[in-house]
Amino acid sequence: MVAIMTGKQRTGQMRAGRSVRQLVAASVGNAVEWYDWYAYTFLATYIAAAVFPKGTGNSLVPLLSTFAVFAVGFFMRPVGGLLMGAVADRHGRRAALTVTILLMGGSSLLVGLTPTYASAGLAAPVVLVAARLLQGLSVGGEFAASTTFLVESAGPGRRGLFSSFQYVSTTAGQLVASGIATLLVNTLAEPSMDGWGWRVPFWLGGAFSLVGFWIRRGAAETRSAAQRQAPRPGLFEALRRHPRQSLLIAGITAGGTIAYYTWTSYLPTYAELNAGVTKSDALLASTVSLAFFALLQPLGGLLSDRIGRRPLLLGFGVGFAVLCVPLLHALRDSFAVLLLVQCAGMVLLTGFTSVSAAVNAEVFPPRVRAAGIGFPYSLTVALFGGTAPYVGTLFKDLGHSGLFPWYVAALCLLSSLVYLRLPETAHRELER
Repeated sequence: MVAIMTGKQRTGQMRAGRSVRQLVAASVGNAVEWYDWYAYTFLATYIAAAVFPKGTGNSLVPLLSTFAVFAVGFFMRPVGGLLMGAVADRHGRRAALTVTILLMGGSSLLVGLTPTYASAGLAAPVVLVAARLLQGLSVGGEFAASTTFLVESAGPGRRGLFSSFQYVSTTAGQLVASGIATLLVNTLAEPSMDGWGWRVPFWLGGAFSLVGFWIRRGAAETRSAAQRQAPRPGLFEALRRHPRQSLLIAGITAGGTIAYYTWTSYLPTYAELNAGVTKSDALLASTVSLAFFALLQPLGGLLSDRIGRRPLLLGFGVGFAVLCVPLLHALRDSFAVLLLVQCAGMVLLTGFTSVSAAVNAEVFPPRVRAAGIGFPYSLTVALFGGTAPYVGTLFKDLGHSGLFPWYVAALCLLSSLVYLRLPETAHRELER
């Protein structure tokens, strides 16, 4: 009996160790991917000054151009979600994760090497657009493959917890990008920051990607033996055979993505433009609130494994629909107020971010899970999340900045209606 118990314990320890390795492989690589992606957002004002021509009588023209490129990168994400999702479904999750991180490393270096408008003219924004397109392709594929990989790596009753590490790692990448940007802004003189300082995070991103690639090479494949032996799915099979599930993911994601990108990416710039907050205060508040946000994710994931996904999603959707406008209107030229507004939004947002990967993976069958998640999710993010900074800045430019919070609240309300009718999947066995 003792020998049997010891054997069982040893087996349990081996499974636990394997799960931790899987979690680290997905999380570290994902953090590197999102570090590269978000470094662009935090340094948008510097990129605008270096790469785009200055507008005539309107200082917002270069910034609008920079955010337009930000949005363009998002519109490559559905392509990446479809193509890299197909790679994950046909050749394995690990193969897709390897490709995406190498793509991201190369595109990050390209952003860091982009010439200035003064030295290269129109070639400068062309190079930046090309780099951002590659980043979009990589990130779209990353979400599809890593979401599937994380949830399939989870043990029984732990899919919500593992799902939460999608945004733990995403936020870690953001946090490092925000922290490095804050450090550079606070230590370098303005001419140095404008000249070469903004490039440093992108050069570092290329190096970080090599580390992520090395870690991911040791990950175990999560696609089952039955799926590996089955005929390979077609590129558009998920859309053709599962249209309802595709629309469901779009509805789940719309409110979550606009709230997420508003609070985690655009809010520092929004506070600068609409409340007069300084760049350094805005970046510091963003860094602190992101650390708080990362700590909340596993708690949300664990809670969803107990009570289900739908209560958390409804808490997010209804909470944001009601409180988004008051929170954004409360912003003042104050670091403390900005930090309070950001942290309040992060608590609500956790209801979506901590469970979204699990919900998405639980919607589709394993044969087309990665591609099925990747395309509708990334398309919805492109339409609503990727355009959030541009829309917010455009409202400001047109003299209607007060409309942007209502736009965010309306999308969260629409997603809440989807959450009301969403079947609970937390306690169902995941099909493999």
